[in-house]
Amino acid sequence: MQGNMMDVQLTVPFILERARTLYRHREIVSLLVAGRDEKGSPIPRKHRTTYGEVADRALKLGGGLKGLGLTRGDRVATLAVNSYRHLEAYLGVPSAGLVLHTVNIRLHPEQVAWILNHAEDRVLIVENVFAAMIPALRAACPALEHVIVMGPLPQAIPGVLDYDAFVESSTPLEALPDLQENEAAAMCYTSGTTGNPKGVVYSHRSTVLHSLASAPKDCLNVGEADTVLPIVPMFHVNAWGLPYTCAMYGAQQVYAGVFSDGPSLAGLLQDERVTITAGVPTIWMGLLGELDRARSAGTPYDLSALQSLIVGGSAAPEALIRAFEDRHGLSLLHAWGMTETHPLGTASSIPAGVDPVSDEGYALRAKQGRTVPLIELELIDDDGHKLPHDGKTMGRLITRGPWVADSYFKGEGQANFFSMDGKLWFDTGDIATLDARGYMHIQDRSKDLIKSGGEWIGSVDLENAIMAHPAVAQCAVIAMDDPRWDERPLAVVVPRPGQTVTHEELIAFIAPKFAKWWLPDATVLTDHIPIGATGKFLKRELREEYRGYGGQRTRQEGSV
Repeated sequence: MQGNMMDVQLTVPFILERARTLYRHREIVSLLVAGRDEKGSPIPRKHRTTYGEVADRALKLGGGLKGLGLTRGDRVATLAVNSYRHLEAYLGVPSAGLVLHTVNIRLHPEQVAWILNHAEDRVLIVENVFAAMIPALRAACPALEHVIVMGPLPQAIPGVLDYDAFVESSTPLEALPDLQENEAAAMCYTSGTTGNPKGVVYSHRSTVLHSLASAPKDCLNVGEADTVLPIVPMFHVNAWGLPYTCAMYGAQQVYAGVFSDGPSLAGLLQDERVTITAGVPTIWMGLLGELDRARSAGTPYDLSALQSLIVGGSAAPEALIRAFEDRHGLSLLHAWGMTETHPLGTASSIPAGVDPVSDEGYALRAKQGRTVPLIELELIDDDGHKLPHDGKTMGRLITRGPWVADSYFKGEGQANFFSMDGKLWFDTGDIATLDARGYMHIQDRSKDLIKSGGEWIGSVDLENAIMAHPAVAQCAVIAMDDPRWDERPLAVVVPRPGQTVTHEELIAFIAPKFAKWWLPDATVLTDHIPIGATGKFLKRELREEYRGYGGQRTRQEGSV
């Protein structure tokens, strides 16, 4: 027997229309760059608009892109910071039947070009602060037909469109396309930590379901009365879905743009009476330092409206959670997810009967939390057998759900997806524990990745680049502890016989190939690197040998 419910397609235009009608007058606030001071630092100015204006402009953007000849399923890339213009692209591009492709602004231009080519992007919408990259990207990306710049340019670039002029001159979409919920709405690429980056394609259905499920009280607790500041970048798994979730429920949104320093964020949180904000631990460390400074100076910020600071990307130490609570009465909420999970998988809400500021409460808050509705987690061993949820047994963390990827773009990396008990699962690559109450705690990673400030750094590419130096015989790059960034790369190098090399020489050698934040912070010279039976470096042994090395912060040790 079948149910007799309507078959209504879950698509992004539903979110756009809801924001445009029910929440038309709710504000969207953005910090934009108004110029540069004498030191070259950006000067902020506030821009205020509303959901109604954003939605109207999103429909014009969609119409303009269709006017350029784009057809259903074509990819539109953004290389942009958090702002109302980027929100317009979030709503307008998918509503036109196109695919929004948010690109990581922190990548090296060569990596950006590779991703644009792999995704076959036809249009690039780029922030004016990244305009210097345009000539190289156009030369390296033959499929890229149009470049549209957000914000004013100091000088015109031939063949480049001005975003605001393009939107204002475009005819809005008169009739939204009859989209199917399983069509692509957006895509993000993984960080390319093992080989090339892999594309994850989000459907309209997954986007709507994720928006619905992430808002309730025991998840991120977002509602119409809230003002939300997503500090997590809009290129990073759709800012953890918050732009869509807020638009769905009518929460006001505040965007910091390029201004992520402690004073800028503290002032924005105070002045806009933000109730919910979200970012990686590095952001919160900077904010904590500014709050401590202001309190010591007798000029504390008024953050009485702030209810929660959502933390993800990497684990926040319990000491950081306690510091915010004890010194400023602010609550950090752990959440976990990844590009392949769109991203929300867990949230560390506190169960009934547990005091959030008790030792038990803090211990739970330092874990990644329990699954949000419709997401499943399991632990397995290397042979695929399920492991107990006892809070002690560590295993490979696998997951499934309606907003979890079932494959990568163009069918790459299929070993991460497998069937168990007749169900499709995704292997996260994390090593974790699960307890009887469902709390998940990340313990380690099965792959040799380095997570710095919430962003992944791949070791293999760094190793290959360093080993191209004529004085280097072998190199293994591992994570070392860092009090600010959580982890930073440490290069362990075996020089060629009779040769020597300095840290500075190696960095100068590889710097043209990588973003600055990828470069190792230190180099250790040694006479051997342990190698296993398969010929691979035994990085687990290296991590044990150099555990705690990050605290020394020396640039080079040892000689051969």
